[in-house]
Amino acid sequence: MTEFIRPQPGILEIDLYQGGAAHVAGRSDAIKLSSNENPFGPSDKAKEAFQRAVHKLHRYPSTDHAALRQAIGEVHRLDPARIICGVGSDEVIGLLCNAYAGRGDEVVFTEHGFLMYRIYTLAAGAKPVVVRERDRTTDVDAILAACTARTRLVFIANPNNPTGTMIGPAEVERLAAGLPKQAILVLDGAYAEYVEGFDGGAEIATARENVFMTRTFSKIYGLGGLRIGWGYGPQAIIDVLNRIRGPFNLSNAQLETAEAAMRDQDHVARCRAENARMRAWLAEALAELGVPSDTSTANFILARFADEGEANACDDFLQGQGLIVRRVAGYGLPNCLRITIGDEASCRRVAHAIGQFKARA
Repeated sequence: MTEFIRPQPGILEIDLYQGGAAHVAGRSDAIKLSSNENPFGPSDKAKEAFQRAVHKLHRYPSTDHAALRQAIGEVHRLDPARIICGVGSDEVIGLLCNAYAGRGDEVVFTEHGFLMYRIYTLAAGAKPVVVRERDRTTDVDAILAACTARTRLVFIANPNNPTGTMIGPAEVERLAAGLPKQAILVLDGAYAEYVEGFDGGAEIATARENVFMTRTFSKIYGLGGLRIGWGYGPQAIIDVLNRIRGPFNLSNAQLETAEAAMRDQDHVARCRAENARMRAWLAEALAELGVPSDTSTANFILARFADEGEANACDDFLQGQGLIVRRVAGYGLPNCLRITIGDEASCRRVAHAIGQFKARA
């Protein structure tokens, strides 16, 4: 009978997502620099909100997320009615694919883009269309050339993961203006807060009917373990997504902790400043060792090695030193290692270890 029980087309084409490693065998003091987590964690106000939430474990959460949407709207000067909250920005991306893409449709994203774009596209039964980047940076002309009458969604992460590169507002506007009339441009702003003065695409998502922005609390807010994200865009799209969103997709603990985190922008500013300082230091330190990287606008750098063999050998050496970084061959970058910007001690330790590795070669 099992041969007659089959999943929807496309499901078996999905490779299981592999998150960043968290442990090194035989080491209890390993430093994790593989998942782009904030080394300083959430703010004290967010922690206090989480602790208070224990008293509401028997209560169902709100279905409209009104308080969190209001906080997001006040901080970012956005209409709360045009905000949707999800289990990480991943869920919002999945909702977009389920709502707007299906069999016979196409979803466009870049070759080094977030792996979940392909996974959710296939899960919805649509066809992934992968577009080449230019020097590990989104190529607007290549995306526009790849679009057809079947294109329903175009995803770009800006800044991009795992490259750390980004394109400016003029290029984003040109992309949005050039899309087919039935297509939605989705701006994944998971790392937007790491760019001083950057709105993640909020302005263009406010002005245009074909642009949607996603954001997350998992990165600079230090709440990756709670899985909270949000999206913002045209009211018509929000109304569609809310029709298929689970009514109780976020718990009281998630909602109240995220609200407290959003309102503590002093913590965000401190984390952004420290990340920028150590990102510049680590990139320069590695460049002096003969390990280049593109200018990163996120909380990691993409270290480039001579070839896949050297990248893997360096990763093995780092693991032996209790340092966990991310291999990114799955993103089409086999000669690279993605290194999260940790605190100063972690950054200095990883630079020293890579220096030891290069000296042995």
